[in-house]
Amino acid sequence: MKLPRAAALAGALLLLGCAETTPPPADTGAAPPPVERQVMITYPPGPPQLWARTTADLAQTYSLRTIYSWTMASLGEQCVVFEVPRDRSPQDLVRRLASDPRVGSAQTVETFQVQVQGQGTNDPYAHLQHGSQAIRLDQAHRWATGKGVKIGVVDTGVDFDHPDLRGRVVKAQSFVDQGERTFTTDIHGTAVAGLIAASANNDVGIVGVAPGAEIYALKACWQQPAASREAVCNSYTLAKAVDFAITQGVQILNFSLAGPPDPLLGRLIAHALSRGIVVVAADGGAPSRDFPASCQGVLGIMGSDDLRGGLTVSMEGKSASGKTADGKTLSTLAAPSVDILTTVPHGSYDFFSGSSLAAAQVSGIAALLLEKSPKLTPAQLAAVIRKTARPLSPSAIAQVDACAAVASLAGGGGCG
Repeated sequence: MKLPRAAALAGALLLLGCAETTPPPADTGAAPPPVERQVMITYPPGPPQLWARTTADLAQTYSLRTIYSWTMASLGEQCVVFEVPRDRSPQDLVRRLASDPRVGSAQTVETFQVQVQGQGTNDPYAHLQHGSQAIRLDQAHRWATGKGVKIGVVDTGVDFDHPDLRGRVVKAQSFVDQGERTFTTDIHGTAVAGLIAASANNDVGIVGVAPGAEIYALKACWQQPAASREAVCNSYTLAKAVDFAITQGVQILNFSLAGPPDPLLGRLIAHALSRGIVVVAADGGAPSRDFPASCQGVLGIMGSDDLRGGLTVSMEGKSASGKTADGKTLSTLAAPSVDILTTVPHGSYDFFSGSSLAAAQVSGIAALLLEKSPKLTPAQLAAVIRKTARPLSPSAIAQVDACAAVASLAGGGGCG
């Protein structure tokens, strides 16, 4: 018997296999495993037997406990997470491991947070989607809906049986130990997925920016606290999700989250970009938590308030020069991020605020552009979005314009 789509997707919710010595606590809505005393290393490509032997040797030499080890298929490298003894400094251990000739790279494990705050179709709530009106989405849909474009949503889980998301989620995968337990009741990922790809003209709810896109729901974050909109992720759950997305051939990666610089994630994102994958990320609003939005080649997106005008994220430590005070790339694009209506679990809808929502909308616009011009490189696509964005006076930031961006590739027609 052929399983219903929801049942088939539920059956696909399996944690990626990896050699786990001590699995982290189950994802039951409680706090994620603490990472303050964890370090992560990689080995260059080589035989698995060598990796296993080196891991055992390093654990003995440095008095470490192995937590995880897995192979990153996209890079052909092995990644291992160790727990650092209480009497040792993680930073000092990273320096020692980095100088070990057997180790390719070494870093501390970082924590990331989703960027959310507070609370033309026959879709009954479409008239409440003021953000979509601000980016002129109805007009853009005359030319494209993102049909068939694959978008990896690296986030919490997604309610793939929501009436507005049925048929939009083509793959659901958890990278959190036992993360399938709360997958379909996770709030933030459901909100992001709905804003990107909620079905159009189905007499239900809202319409997504790219209602024809295919969502890959990649759970790398925990709701924190339980049953809340807020969520946290860490270096290795995100790395596993990104590696998987690359091997699955997604065309767009959406990060509605931000955190401190992370070397391994930076390498994975650079590899994704080199493979032609468009990467969109929410600006965290602070120089110390603007990764991966600050990565070269990533479309970093700030939040704007289309109801009152202006930006909703801090410009502290940033300038109109296109760089932050410490030389990082400045996010110069924005999208609506205040009181944005989108999907939540159990067939419901609610309003959200934060640059998480801004990034999701730009991922949707990227899908519209790739439907029209599938061969666009990430740099070319970013150039189209920047060229057609409308300045937010008096700042140097510009708000994206879905219609103008798609029209520029559609060979004529206006956005009146």
